[in-house]
Amino acid sequence: METVIITGSSGLIGSEAVLFFTERGMRVIGVDNDMRKEFFGEEASTEWNRKRLEEESDNFHFYALDIRSEKEMEGLFSKYGNEINLVIHAAAQPSHDWAAKDPIKDFSVNANGTLVLLEMARRFCPKVVFIHLSTNKVYGDVANSLPLEELETRWELDRNHKFYEKGIDESMGIDDSNHSLFGVSKMAGDLLVQEYGRYFGLKTACFRGGCLTGSAHSGTELHGFLSYLMICTMQKRPYTVFGYKGKQVRDNIHSADLVNALYHFYKNPGVAKIYNIGGSRYSNSSMLEAIKMCEDISGNTLSWNYKDESRFGDHIWWVSDVSRFQADYPDWSYRYNMQDIMCEIYEGLRQRLSARERTGNDLVRNKSQK
Repeated sequence: METVIITGSSGLIGSEAVLFFTERGMRVIGVDNDMRKEFFGEEASTEWNRKRLEEESDNFHFYALDIRSEKEMEGLFSKYGNEINLVIHAAAQPSHDWAAKDPIKDFSVNANGTLVLLEMARRFCPKVVFIHLSTNKVYGDVANSLPLEELETRWELDRNHKFYEKGIDESMGIDDSNHSLFGVSKMAGDLLVQEYGRYFGLKTACFRGGCLTGSAHSGTELHGFLSYLMICTMQKRPYTVFGYKGKQVRDNIHSADLVNALYHFYKNPGVAKIYNIGGSRYSNSSMLEAIKMCEDISGNTLSWNYKDESRFGDHIWWVSDVSRFQADYPDWSYRYNMQDIMCEIYEGLRQRLSARERTGNDLVRNKSQK
């Protein structure tokens, strides 16, 4: 039976991958220790998603392990050995702001954890396909030097620039820029994945994502902005926009579209490949535009305030050029645009929040009966 190890299996991309590959009859080994709860608090816990996956997915085997532990990873990889066909490495510390609070832990997760996984793959399943979920933050804030013009609801790239039509490609440099400590730790992992491909011949790929999103996101203020934005709109919580007049632009790719891209690479892998991946010109919005969509879909008005100081290393405008990946895998295409994404996030949150409210009411009734 084809076997895939998925790290961060209870998170947004990991859980989407679990469902995708179990539906295709593969044995899925999920690895997750719910560090998202440690990073961002109880509300960000992915425990609800793990329970959902175990209920819905056949051939799903869950391990609460730490990817930084050589002992734990050696035990896992030695158990399955050459039966492992694919590793999807989606576990990470994902926040600029959190990384600055604890740089050592951030680096240990994003860089050292990646190294441990690569070494286990090299030792126990050298023919494996190893896919790393990297980030566009490896480029730092080089994109902020692009010629931008201010429109009514967004910043936009000069029409004469080479990146205007399709977005930013993989030729963008990484030097002479502010990466944030998160960007540095992810870049270290990214380079390791490339090097294990070139030096040891592993079939590896780095997918440098823009904003990855979907209804399975446990959004918080520090990470998962579309999900958190919708939560605030639905629950009438205050929301803070940081910098760039709220006109900063992000491309957003649905987790299902991303996982489908990973599957295409798995079926026809290369060595040390690098792909920018995101919503491209097909699916992107500014912060102001995303707020308007949340309000239109939910029927609520968001109470938001503005701070002129932007987050360190944050992009003013990012739209990914995915043409390199599409050239290698022409059968891949998008299913979700921005409107589809926002509607699905709303519906997923509505169901989760309703279930949480019912559970809370049951607990109150049980306590009163005692």
